[in-house]
Amino acid sequence: MTGTTKTKKLSKKQRKNPLNNYAKYSALGFQMMAIILLSLFAGIKADEYLNMEFPLFTLILTIAGLAASLYYLFKQVLK
Repeated sequence: MTGTTKTKKLSKKQRKNPLNNYAKYSALGFQMMAIILLSLFAGIKADEYLNMEFPLFTLILTIAGLAASLYYLFKQVLK
């Protein structure tokens, strides 16, 4: 009997698992987007504050935000 209850429990987990993964990865996408957009906004504001002709801080902070979001992605996926 214990073998059949384990099988039933696994099948229930497998049914819930696709929805949990969908929610997990869609939230991860929004978090990545937020990291990139916040770094972009900070770069634009830094360039405006320093009266830069070339958007140096926008480029640097956006690339740093992209790298940080990719690091966060790999960290969460490998969990």
